[in-house]
Amino acid sequence: MKRAAPFLGLVFAVATAVSSCGLGGTTTEPTSTAQVPELAPGQQVSIVFESYNYGVAGAWTDTFNSLIADFGKKFPNIKVTAQKPQGNSPNPATDTVSSIQNQMVAGNPPDVAQLGFSDLDFTINQLRAKPLDTLFGKDAVQRNFDGRLPYHPRARTLDDWGGHTYGVPFVFSTPVLYFNANLFTAAGLDPNQPPATWQQVAEAARAINAKTGKDGIYIDCLTKTAKDWCFQSLVRSNGGRIISDDRRTLTYAEAPVVEVTRMAQDLVNTSGMPKLAQKQGYESFARGDVGMILETSALQGTFVTGAKDKWDLRSTAMPRFGDKPAVPTNSGAGLHILANDPAKQRAAWELIKFLTSEESYVKISKNIGYLPLRTGLLNEPSSLGAWSAANPLLAPNVAQLNGMEPWVAMPGNNYLQIRDGMMDAVESIVFQGKDPQSTLAAARAEGAKLLPAA
Repeated sequence: MKRAAPFLGLVFAVATAVSSCGLGGTTTEPTSTAQVPELAPGQQVSIVFESYNYGVAGAWTDTFNSLIADFGKKFPNIKVTAQKPQGNSPNPATDTVSSIQNQMVAGNPPDVAQLGFSDLDFTINQLRAKPLDTLFGKDAVQRNFDGRLPYHPRARTLDDWGGHTYGVPFVFSTPVLYFNANLFTAAGLDPNQPPATWQQVAEAARAINAKTGKDGIYIDCLTKTAKDWCFQSLVRSNGGRIISDDRRTLTYAEAPVVEVTRMAQDLVNTSGMPKLAQKQGYESFARGDVGMILETSALQGTFVTGAKDKWDLRSTAMPRFGDKPAVPTNSGAGLHILANDPAKQRAAWELIKFLTSEESYVKISKNIGYLPLRTGLLNEPSSLGAWSAANPLLAPNVAQLNGMEPWVAMPGNNYLQIRDGMMDAVESIVFQGKDPQSTLAAARAEGAKLLPAA
């Protein structure tokens, strides 16, 4: 999901440092180590929960309305007002950061918010997310991650920064290649042997287009609206990076990145991929008009609904570049507390724990398609085991989790401008035929001007 916004110079000192995963940093230590008290019996508290899920009709909104209703039954003393981000972007997550900024200016930001992993630097240092281990104690935070079925270790640390846990990772996916088995058969392809490399994808896409008149592939990683989580996966899978490990040098004009954009441009030029905006792309696949799509499992529910009783929906792992291993990165977001009032902080923590519980993940996974971060649920027949066994669409996403690398955030207050400039360049190369090397080099030069001083 995506966003673009002007930025406020909110005061919050930060010194740049980098953790082993390339995402970390150090922030000013909290001035108080006092933990937030429990709510008194019957104490009434109202909180506002902002989530981009409420901007997407159908399974997303329905599922989260159900979860909030369940929470209200369990905590009748806590009233949750759920809202979508302010804004009119086609993808509501695009509006999240600017929405919270505008509400901060007005003095009424949400108490708890769902924010993307690529926004973590800005979420901590400008939106003033609170360190959960300071508010509630490290033991309490760890108990939530553990529970009866603990978080997958690669998910556990995605909202850690500078030695603190600032959020609880909530939902994410890795890039999955969904495909229409009916179109494969009509094109003379074997749906039981889907493409494993991008060269094979290109060949299959051209065959589908030539023999069925349908579009071959849509790669939902190549527009500004798509943000860069999936694009980073393509680049990493080709042996490159978009930014150096120390997050001080932009590297998205280097050969591996240029090769990725040229590959996608060639798909367009040879009738393998249509020139579609993001929403047009995934809606076209859901209708059965595109043979393949590289996409987040967040849209799996949409595809299942579109294919029902019409065509055979299948999935496979993200393709690789030749003999290089595919390197999936993660999409998604974590839950963060922005409230300053202790009672609201405690109520927000209860909501976060509920939304990341086993019972919530069962609904989220079944209804939407996101991975349950408590992956042990997939092995239990009484929870997600039977459903997982009957739903082979899950298998590639689960298998890719063990090799997943984090979605790396651009640094500083201008991170969105840097990222959007890069993705504007990618989009113009792929869909407008611009020269890959010179276009990426120009974007990198402009992006370098926006990097924070070392």
